[in-house]
Amino acid sequence: MDRHKVLLVIGDATETVDTLYPYYRLQEAGLTPVVAGPEKKRYNMVMHEVKPGWHITREWEGYTIEADVAFKDVRPEEYLGVFYSGGRAPEYIRDDEDLIRITRYFFEHDRPIASVCHGVEIPARAGCVKGRRMATVAKCKFDLEVCGGHFVDAPCVVDRNLVSGRTYHDHGHYMGAWMKLLEAERLRAGGGR
Repeated sequence: MDRHKVLLVIGDATETVDTLYPYYRLQEAGLTPVVAGPEKKRYNMVMHEVKPGWHITREWEGYTIEADVAFKDVRPEEYLGVFYSGGRAPEYIRDDEDLIRITRYFFEHDRPIASVCHGVEIPARAGCVKGRRMATVAKCKFDLEVCGGHFVDAPCVVDRNLVSGRTYHDHGHYMGAWMKLLEAERLRAGGGR
Protein backbone atom coordinates (compact mmCIF):
# COMPACT_ATOMS: atom_id res chain seq x y z
CA MET A 1 0.00 0.00 0.00
CA ASP A 2 1.18 3.52 -0.79
CA ARG A 3 0.95 5.24 2.59
CA HIS A 4 -0.14 8.51 1.01
CA LYS A 5 -2.62 7.76 -1.80
CA VAL A 6 -6.37 8.27 -1.32
CA LEU A 7 -8.97 7.48 -3.98
CA LEU A 8 -11.60 10.06 -5.04
CA VAL A 9 -14.44 8.50 -7.02
CA ILE A 10 -16.03 10.70 -9.70
CA GLY A 11 -17.85 10.65 -13.02
CA ASP A 12 -19.50 13.17 -15.32
CA ALA A 13 -21.73 15.54 -13.32
CA THR A 14 -19.82 14.99 -10.09
CA GLU A 15 -20.45 17.96 -7.78
CA THR A 16 -17.67 20.56 -7.97
CA VAL A 17 -17.41 21.51 -4.30
CA ASP A 18 -17.92 17.90 -3.17
CA THR A 19 -14.90 16.94 -5.26
CA LEU A 20 -12.49 19.86 -4.93
CA TYR A 21 -12.86 20.38 -1.18
CA PRO A 22 -11.58 16.89 -0.26
CA TYR A 23 -9.05 17.00 -3.12
CA TYR A 24 -7.30 20.04 -1.64
CA ARG A 25 -7.75 18.95 2.00
CA LEU A 26 -5.91 15.73 1.17
CA GLN A 27 -3.07 17.71 -0.38
CA GLU A 28 -2.88 19.97 2.70
CA ALA A 29 -2.43 16.85 4.84
CA GLY A 30 0.46 15.60 2.72
CA LEU A 31 -1.68 12.92 1.08
CA THR A 32 -2.01 12.26 -2.65
CA PRO A 33 -5.56 12.44 -4.01
CA VAL A 34 -5.98 10.02 -6.91
CA VAL A 35 -9.05 10.77 -9.02
CA ALA A 36 -10.76 7.65 -10.38
CA GLY A 37 -13.52 7.56 -13.00
CA PRO A 38 -15.09 5.09 -15.42
CA GLU A 39 -12.31 6.00 -17.87
CA LYS A 40 -9.03 7.88 -17.58
CA LYS A 41 -10.17 11.19 -19.13
CA ARG A 42 -11.34 14.72 -18.29
CA TYR A 43 -14.75 14.92 -16.58
CA ASN A 44 -17.28 17.74 -16.37
CA MET A 45 -18.29 18.73 -12.86
CA VAL A 46 -21.48 20.56 -11.87
CA MET A 47 -22.66 22.83 -9.07
CA HIS A 48 -25.88 21.85 -7.29
CA GLU A 49 -28.13 24.06 -5.20
CA VAL A 50 -31.77 24.19 -4.27
CA LYS A 51 -32.48 27.82 -5.07
CA PRO A 52 -34.86 29.80 -2.85
CA GLY A 53 -38.39 29.17 -4.06
CA TRP A 54 -37.40 25.93 -5.81
CA HIS A 55 -38.27 22.45 -4.56
CA ILE A 56 -35.76 20.62 -6.75
CA THR A 57 -32.03 20.90 -7.27
CA ARG A 58 -30.81 23.33 -9.90
CA GLU A 59 -27.61 22.45 -11.73
CA TRP A 60 -24.93 24.63 -13.33
CA GLU A 61 -21.73 23.65 -15.12
CA GLY A 62 -18.70 23.61 -12.87
CA TYR A 63 -15.01 23.08 -13.55
CA THR A 64 -13.51 20.01 -15.15
CA ILE A 65 -11.20 17.45 -13.54
CA GLU A 66 -8.89 14.83 -14.98
CA ALA A 67 -9.23 11.24 -13.80
CA ASP A 68 -5.81 9.80 -12.97
CA VAL A 69 -7.02 6.23 -13.30
CA ALA A 70 -9.95 4.21 -14.68
CA PHE A 71 -11.93 2.05 -12.26
CA LYS A 72 -10.76 -1.11 -14.07
CA ASP A 73 -7.13 -0.25 -13.28
CA VAL A 74 -7.60 0.54 -9.58
CA ARG A 75 -5.91 -1.80 -7.14
CA PRO A 76 -7.70 -0.76 -3.92
CA GLU A 77 -5.07 -2.33 -1.67
CA GLU A 78 -2.72 0.50 -2.76
CA TYR A 79 -4.89 3.20 -1.14
CA LEU A 80 -5.39 4.42 2.43
CA GLY A 81 -9.04 5.27 1.90
CA VAL A 82 -11.77 6.34 -0.51
CA PHE A 83 -14.10 9.32 -0.97
CA TYR A 84 -17.47 9.15 -2.78
CA SER A 85 -18.35 12.55 -4.20
CA GLY A 86 -21.91 13.72 -4.80
CA GLY A 87 -23.70 15.21 -7.77
CA ARG A 88 -25.48 13.14 -10.39
CA ALA A 89 -22.43 10.99 -11.17
CA PRO A 90 -23.09 8.27 -8.55
CA GLU A 91 -26.44 7.40 -10.12
CA TYR A 92 -24.74 6.74 -13.47
CA ILE A 93 -21.56 5.01 -12.30
CA ARG A 94 -22.88 2.89 -9.41
CA ASP A 95 -23.44 -0.20 -11.60
CA ASP A 96 -19.82 -0.29 -12.80
CA GLU A 97 -18.51 -3.75 -11.81
CA ASP A 98 -15.01 -2.45 -11.07
CA LEU A 99 -16.38 0.34 -8.88
CA ILE A 100 -18.43 -2.21 -6.96
CA ARG A 101 -15.27 -4.33 -6.52
CA ILE A 102 -13.34 -1.29 -5.27
CA THR A 103 -16.11 -0.26 -2.89
CA ARG A 104 -16.47 -3.70 -1.36
CA TYR A 105 -12.72 -3.85 -0.75
CA PHE A 106 -12.69 -0.68 1.38
CA PHE A 107 -15.67 -1.84 3.44
CA GLU A 108 -14.35 -5.38 3.89
CA HIS A 109 -10.91 -4.12 4.98
CA ASP A 110 -12.21 -1.33 7.27
CA ARG A 111 -10.29 1.38 5.44
CA PRO A 112 -11.37 5.03 5.95
CA ILE A 113 -14.40 5.82 3.77
CA ALA A 114 -16.18 9.15 3.28
CA SER A 115 -19.38 9.87 1.39
CA VAL A 116 -21.38 13.02 0.79
CA CYS A 117 -24.71 13.76 -0.83
CA HIS A 118 -25.50 11.31 -3.67
CA GLY A 119 -22.22 9.46 -3.01
CA VAL A 120 -24.24 7.05 -0.84
CA GLU A 121 -25.69 5.51 -4.01
CA ILE A 122 -22.39 3.73 -4.70
CA PRO A 123 -21.88 1.83 -1.41
CA ALA A 124 -25.65 1.22 -1.29
CA ARG A 125 -25.54 -0.41 -4.74
CA ALA A 126 -22.45 -2.41 -3.73
CA GLY A 127 -24.38 -3.91 -0.80
CA CYS A 128 -22.17 -2.30 1.83
CA VAL A 129 -24.57 -0.13 3.87
CA LYS A 130 -26.67 -2.75 5.65
CA GLY A 131 -26.82 -1.84 9.33
CA ARG A 132 -24.64 1.25 8.81
CA ARG A 133 -25.61 4.76 9.94
CA MET A 134 -25.07 7.47 7.32
CA ALA A 135 -25.91 11.05 6.46
CA THR A 136 -26.91 11.84 2.90
CA VAL A 137 -28.98 14.38 1.04
CA ALA A 138 -32.62 13.82 2.05
CA LYS A 139 -33.69 12.67 -1.41
CA CYS A 140 -31.23 9.74 -1.20
CA LYS A 141 -32.64 8.58 2.16
CA PHE A 142 -34.68 5.96 0.28
CA ASP A 143 -31.60 4.60 -1.54
CA LEU A 144 -29.84 4.16 1.78
CA GLU A 145 -32.77 2.65 3.67
CA VAL A 146 -33.94 0.27 0.94
CA CYS A 147 -30.42 -1.21 1.03
CA GLY A 148 -30.55 -1.69 4.80
CA GLY A 149 -28.80 1.46 6.01
CA HIS A 150 -30.00 3.95 8.62
CA PHE A 151 -30.47 7.59 7.64
CA VAL A 152 -29.25 10.21 10.11
CA ASP A 153 -30.04 13.86 9.41
CA ALA A 154 -26.79 15.36 10.75
CA PRO A 155 -23.78 17.22 9.31
CA CYS A 156 -21.36 14.48 10.41
CA VAL A 157 -22.09 10.81 11.00
CA VAL A 158 -19.28 8.45 11.97
CA ASP A 159 -19.98 4.71 11.92
CA ARG A 160 -16.68 2.94 12.56
CA ASN A 161 -14.57 3.53 9.40
CA LEU A 162 -17.39 5.31 7.53
CA VAL A 163 -17.83 9.09 7.70
CA SER A 164 -20.64 10.90 5.90
CA GLY A 165 -22.28 14.27 5.41
CA ARG A 166 -25.50 15.43 3.78
CA THR A 167 -24.33 18.02 1.23
CA TYR A 168 -21.38 20.29 0.55
CA HIS A 169 -22.68 22.56 3.33
CA ASP A 170 -21.45 19.85 5.74
CA HIS A 171 -17.84 19.61 4.50
CA GLY A 172 -16.54 21.62 7.46
CA HIS A 173 -18.22 19.19 9.85
CA TYR A 174 -17.42 15.70 8.56
CA MET A 175 -14.16 16.17 6.65
CA GLY A 176 -12.06 16.54 9.82
CA ALA A 177 -13.34 13.23 11.18
CA TRP A 178 -12.41 11.45 7.94
CA MET A 179 -8.97 13.09 7.86
CA LYS A 180 -8.32 11.77 11.40
CA LEU A 181 -9.23 8.25 10.27
CA LEU A 182 -6.87 8.57 7.30
CA GLU A 183 -4.03 9.75 9.54
CA ALA A 184 -4.60 6.86 11.94
CA GLU A 185 -4.61 4.41 9.02
CA ARG A 186 -1.39 5.92 7.67
CA LEU A 187 0.31 5.55 11.05
CA ARG A 188 -1.06 2.02 11.51
CA ALA A 189 0.32 1.07 8.10
CA GLY A 190 3.71 2.52 9.02
CA GLY A 191 3.56 5.50 6.71
CA GLY A 192 4.25 8.30 9.17
CA ARG A 193 3.96 11.81 7.76
